[in-house]
Amino acid sequence: MSVPSDYDESVFINCPFDDEYAPLSQAIAYTVMRCGFYARSALEERFSENRLTTIVRLIGTCKYGIHDLSRTELSESGLPRFNMPFELGLFVGAARLGRGYQAKKKWLVLDSNSYRYQQFISDIAGQDLAAHGDDPLRAVTLVRDWLQSVTGKQLPSGSHIFRSYQELLPNLDDICLRAKLDSQHLTFRDFTNVAFWWIETTGESGL
Repeated sequence: MSVPSDYDESVFINCPFDDEYAPLSQAIAYTVMRCGFYARSALEERFSENRLTTIVRLIGTCKYGIHDLSRTELSESGLPRFNMPFELGLFVGAARLGRGYQAKKKWLVLDSNSYRYQQFISDIAGQDLAAHGDDPLRAVTLVRDWLQSVTGKQLPSGSHIFRSYQELLPNLDDICLRAKLDSQHLTFRDFTNVAFWWIETTGESGL
């Protein structure tokens, strides 16, 4: 099997993209893009006939993965939400059992604090886990520092990226209005398209 053309620049983002989590999810996606990578998510194809097939295919096209487990918690039904740990397991499985380029996968595990995961997924004990404390700036810095560490690329600082992201936010309504989008209900692709336009237009695409 040939290596996907964008494999080395693609980052699979495994985190919630609902309104409550948006300050973190959008900041993480923006950071990936500002660092010069493609932000990928199963939410690109929200209405695919087989979501698992979509997830597996996307994981196969991404060398890097960011997995935020901070929303692994009880839902209103009293049952836990295991989507994020499940996708993390698929990604790790692809790396551990895969051959060739798949075996070169790298991943970052995020949570709200450093030890909460021990209550629901102790099997990843020993895996480096980064705690963002539900702070977007902290999440941006962690993702940036990790990307620099695993790629060796020179990247702008987390504080610079976060400042650029904050400058986008007050302009989001106007940008979406011109693009005929609803800024309060952006899909993953909507947001990444807007973020890409902002990065290119403001000259943020370089160091």
